[in-house]
Amino acid sequence: MQKNRLTAFILVAMLLGLIIGDGVHEYTTPAFTTAFATNIKLLGTIFIRLVQMIIAPLVFCTLVVGIAKLGDLKTVGRVGGKAMLWFVSASLISLLLGMVLVNLFQPGSHIDLSHADTNGLKDLAGKTQAFSLAGFIEHVIPESIFRALTDNSILQIVVFSVFFGVASAALGDYAKPLIKALDVASHIVLKMVGYVMNFAPVGVFGALCAVVAAKGLGIFNFYLIYYLEFLGGIVLLWIVLSTMGFIILKERMPRLFKRIANPILVAFTTTSSEAVFPKLTEELEGFGCQDKIVSFILPLGYSFNLDGSMMYMTFASLAIAQAYHIPLDIGTQLTMLLVLMVTSKGIAGVPRASLVVVLATCGMFKIPPEGVALILPIDHFCDMLRTSTNVLGNALATTVVSKWEKALGPEKTIKTA
Repeated sequence: MQKNRLTAFILVAMLLGLIIGDGVHEYTTPAFTTAFATNIKLLGTIFIRLVQMIIAPLVFCTLVVGIAKLGDLKTVGRVGGKAMLWFVSASLISLLLGMVLVNLFQPGSHIDLSHADTNGLKDLAGKTQAFSLAGFIEHVIPESIFRALTDNSILQIVVFSVFFGVASAALGDYAKPLIKALDVASHIVLKMVGYVMNFAPVGVFGALCAVVAAKGLGIFNFYLIYYLEFLGGIVLLWIVLSTMGFIILKERMPRLFKRIANPILVAFTTTSSEAVFPKLTEELEGFGCQDKIVSFILPLGYSFNLDGSMMYMTFASLAIAQAYHIPLDIGTQLTMLLVLMVTSKGIAGVPRASLVVVLATCGMFKIPPEGVALILPIDHFCDMLRTSTNVLGNALATTVVSKWEKALGPEKTIKTA
C-alpha cells in the first residue's frame, strides 16, 4: 500500500512539474524563468544527492558481503562468468539495435542545426577526456579507495570490493566478524533508503519543472520525430529483453515486472539509475533472489550492463554524423560500436553521463563534437527512457543469473521503513 501511494505521488508530481514548468515558461519574463528554473532544480538536486550519499557505502558493503557469502573463488568465478555472459550479450544487442535503427530511421536528417544548446555543451565538455588506454586503466583501477568512495566512482569501488570480498572469503572464519558487521551496515543503509525515498515526489517535481520551465514543452515541436524514433527503439529493446526474460523465467516474469515497476518509475522520472539502486536491491530480494547473488550481480550491472544507455550512444553518435552529412561506412560504424563497448563501462548512473561518452566518441571519429549540442535540448526526455531501461536490464540480469544458479526462491514480504 505504501509503495502504491509513493507511485501515485510520483505520477502527480510529474504532472504538476510539467504543468507548472510550462506555465512559467509561457507566462513569465526570461529573467524570472531562468531564476525559477535554477532554484526549483535544487529540489531534484537534493534528492539525487541524498541517494548518492548512500550509494558508495551500500555498493561496498553489499558486494563484499555477497562475494564472501558465495564462499570460494571458484563460485565467485562461475557466478561472475554467467553475469558477464549476460552483460556482454545484452550490451552487444543494445548497441547493434541502436546502429540498425539509426540507419533505418535517419533521425539526424530531422535535427535543426539552429536549436543547438551551446551552453549545455560547455558543461559537458569540461567532463570529457580523450580516450586512451592509460586513461581507461586509470578510470578502472582505483588509486585510493577513499578517493573512489568520495567521488562515487562505482567501477573503482567495484574493483576494490571484489578484491576485498575474495580475500575475505579466502580467510574463512577469521573474517566472519567483519563480514557480519558489513552485513549489518548494509541493512542500516537500506533502512535509510526508506526515509530518502519519501522525498522522491518532491525531487521529481523539481527536476521536471526546471527542465520544462527553461525550455518549454514546445521543444517537442522541433524534436518530436527524433524522440519518437528513439522511443520506438526503446520499445523494441524492451521487447527483446523481456522475451529473453520470459524464456528463462517463464511464468514468473509478470511478477518481476510488478516488483520493479516502482523502481523503474522513479528512474524514469529522476533520470538517475543510482536513485533506485537501494530500492531495486530490496525488490529483487523480495522477488526471491538470494541476497548474496543480488549483492554481487547488481553492483556489477551498474558498471557493465547499462542497456538503454548503450543503445542511445550509438543512436546519438550516428544521428549527429547524419545531421552534419558525414557518411560513415558499416566498418567504421562497427568500430565505433566496439569503442563504445569499452569506453562506456563504468559510466555513472547519473543524468547525462552517456552524453559525455558520446562527446568523446564523436571527437575520435572526426564528427564535430559540438554536434552534441544539437541533441541536448531533448536529451532529458531521452534520458528518462534510457535510464528506466537500464533498471530493467539490471533486474533481468540479476534474476536470470539467480535462476541459472538455482538460487531463485519464492517471493518474500519486504518490510518498509
